[in-house]
Amino acid sequence: MRQRTLKSRITDPSETTLAWVLLTPAILFLLLIVAYPVSKLIYNSFFDIRLSGGSLPSFVGLDNYKMALEDALFWKSLKNTVIITVVTVPGALVAGLGLAILANMPFKYRWPVRLALLLPWALPLAFVGLIFAWFFHSEYGLVNDIIRRIDLLIPGLGWEPQIWFNSPALTMAAICITTIWKTSSFMALILLAGLQTIPASLYEAAEVDGASKWKQFTEVTLPLLVPSMLVALIFRTLTAIQSFDIPYNMPGPGDETKTLAMYIQSNTVDYLDVGYGSTLAVFMFLLSMATTFVYLKYVRGDKE
Repeated sequence: MRQRTLKSRITDPSETTLAWVLLTPAILFLLLIVAYPVSKLIYNSFFDIRLSGGSLPSFVGLDNYKMALEDALFWKSLKNTVIITVVTVPGALVAGLGLAILANMPFKYRWPVRLALLLPWALPLAFVGLIFAWFFHSEYGLVNDIIRRIDLLIPGLGWEPQIWFNSPALTMAAICITTIWKTSSFMALILLAGLQTIPASLYEAAEVDGASKWKQFTEVTLPLLVPSMLVALIFRTLTAIQSFDIPYNMPGPGDETKTLAMYIQSNTVDYLDVGYGSTLAVFMFLLSMATTFVYLKYVRGDKE
C-alpha cells in the first residue's frame, strides 16, 4: 500500500507537490545569485579586508559601521543619491506618462513614436553620460550654444553660458536632466502597457455621461493606471538609488557630486578596501529594502 501510495504521488502529484517541484530550481537559483552574495557582503562588512599590502583580513566587529556614520563623505554621497532619487523618479514618471499617452493615441503612424521610446532605454548608461557631458560642455556644448543663440535673439533675458561642471548645483541639475531623459522611456513603456489594458468601453461610457477629456483622465485613466505606476516606481527608485554610470561620466568639482555607488566603487576598486566598501554597500542594500517595503506596504494598504 505504501509503495502504491508513493508511486501514485510520483505519477500523479498533488498541486502542492507539483508547485514545490517546479519552484525548487528557481528557489535554489535565487539563493545562489541573491542570498549568497548578500550574506557574503554582510560578512565582509565585519572585517578589515585590504587587498593592498598583503595584510590578512581581521575581525573588527561594528567598527566599519561606526566609521561610516562618522564619515562626512558617506553622508554627502548619500545626500546626493537621495537628491537624484527624489528629483528624477517623479520627473521620469511625469515625462513617461506624457510619452505613454502620446504613444497610445489613436493616430495612424504610431510606430515611430513607439520606436522613439525604445532608443533612450536601449542606450547604455555610460554612453548617455558621455553624450550629455558633451551637451553640457562649457565651451562647445549644445546647451550653452542654445543659450547664446537665445540671448542674441532676446537680449533682455540676460542669459549667459554656464560652466556646468564647476558648480555642484549645476552639475546635479545636469545629471538629473540626463537621468530623466534616459529613464522616462522605461517608465513610458510600462505605463503604455498599463494604458492598453484599460477597456475602451469605460471611456465611451464616460463620454456618454458628459465627462470631459480631463475628467476621463483623472477619473478613469489615473486610477486604473496606479498598479502600473507602482511597478514602474519600484524599479525606477531602486535604480536611482544605485546611480553610478551617469554621475561618474558627468563629474562635478571634487567629491561634491559623488553618489553612494561611486563612493562604494572608489573604496573597493580604487583603494581596495573591501571591508569598508562592503559596509557602504550594506547601507545601500538597507536603503533599497526600506524603499521596497514602503512601496509594497502601500500596495497592500491600497488593496485592503
